[in-house]
Amino acid sequence: MPPEKKEARSAGRGKRVRTPAFVKNLRGVKNWKEAQTWLEWRGIEDIECITPDQAGVARGKMMPSKKFTSNTSLALPSAVFMTTITGGYPEDGNGFAYPKDDGDLKLVPDLSTLSAVPWESDPTAQVICDLVHQDGRNVEFTPRNVLRRVVAAYERRGLKPVVAPEIEFYLVRKNPDPDYPLTPPVGRSGRPIGGGQGYSIAGVNEFDELIDDIYHFSEGQGLEIDTLIHEEGAGQLEINLRHGDPVELADQVFIFKRTIREAALKHETYATFMAKPIQGQPGSAMHIHQSIIDRKTGRNIFTSEDGGESDAFLHFIGGMQQHMPNALVMMAPYVNSYRRLTQSASAPVNTKWGYDNRTTAFRIPRSDPGARRVENRIPSSDANPYLALAGSLACGLAGIIAGTKPELPVDTSANEDEIDLPRGLLEAVGRFETDTALRDILGDAFVSTYAAIKKAEFETFMEVISPWEREFLLLNV
Repeated sequence: MPPEKKEARSAGRGKRVRTPAFVKNLRGVKNWKEAQTWLEWRGIEDIECITPDQAGVARGKMMPSKKFTSNTSLALPSAVFMTTITGGYPEDGNGFAYPKDDGDLKLVPDLSTLSAVPWESDPTAQVICDLVHQDGRNVEFTPRNVLRRVVAAYERRGLKPVVAPEIEFYLVRKNPDPDYPLTPPVGRSGRPIGGGQGYSIAGVNEFDELIDDIYHFSEGQGLEIDTLIHEEGAGQLEINLRHGDPVELADQVFIFKRTIREAALKHETYATFMAKPIQGQPGSAMHIHQSIIDRKTGRNIFTSEDGGESDAFLHFIGGMQQHMPNALVMMAPYVNSYRRLTQSASAPVNTKWGYDNRTTAFRIPRSDPGARRVENRIPSSDANPYLALAGSLACGLAGIIAGTKPELPVDTSANEDEIDLPRGLLEAVGRFETDTALRDILGDAFVSTYAAIKKAEFETFMEVISPWEREFLLLNV
């Protein structure tokens, strides 16, 4: 970034012109005129126009900044948002039909997300884009639009959802050969990191320089980290974000994942958001804190006027209990995700709720009445943040609409009881396709597209022979 210039002389007139305040914004501008000034002031050469695909991977195009501000039309093939994590394509059927022409979808930059890319050597900026059809209609099956659709469903009822994600991830040694298991990294002590370091400051300090880069990269993009801790796993960290608008928070998680990976690579380390990257270690979650605000009064509708729990609060929990098993594929999107969801582990396998009970799927943290919220502890960190938030909020909204009553809260360990959730990806997809209440909120186009992708991913996984099969079946059957 160039040195700050508080004043500049207008050419030929000798007047002093103050630098507009908006150019100092680290994140976001209001219009294209401001965008051009913002880019010029920073000497930005290239723009990354990005959008999340169904997996949450950044897709898009890079272009010179001058071309970006000259009304250039941006487009991506529709197939980008129907692709599996392996790069394949699903079969037609069950409401899904691959477009025969593979026509273009238009990328529409959301200028409120414009920010620098601090890890690039050349001055570079990034902007998150929405997807529309050529005639301007929103593309219903793209993740950012799915979340917008859910938020709009709340807005039509005079409500505004507020969320705060917590994202866990592992730092692991570089491992270019996927046939070998992942191993914890070596910290500044020179020794491999061990487990059992929950909330350890010494554990965090093992990665001082890497974490400093995460903070610096985040500050350079106008992103605010609330807290950072070391979790229970070996080399497992957690970042908590401030509460806010669901789309804005999903954007932040999307960018944070890029940021953390880049900071790790700078230090010859991988950062992974796999749900269960290391055998014998805890899985990684993306816990979601949720509350709902009345748009007119600004009041948290989970709390009644006397400070007690409202009917809406209980109905929201009831919706989560009823529909979460059917929305699980949005929270646990891969075969690996279900390795995290096991009994007697830190991840819930139930649909119970309780007060400050971390063994339940839906925990009610201790708080003042005005901050009453529901923490969804089911989602994995491998989930697309837009889809995890959309699915979780859709379950709660379905409960509010139907007036669903929850079960009684539990105050004992709930994670050793029967398993209430689907045990694998294919079962989760089947339940997802049949929930009509969720389909109404999320949209037919998304449900059919996403289900087709997940079925195709499961089939590619079934082509792989695992070490377990070679160890126990090779010479015994």
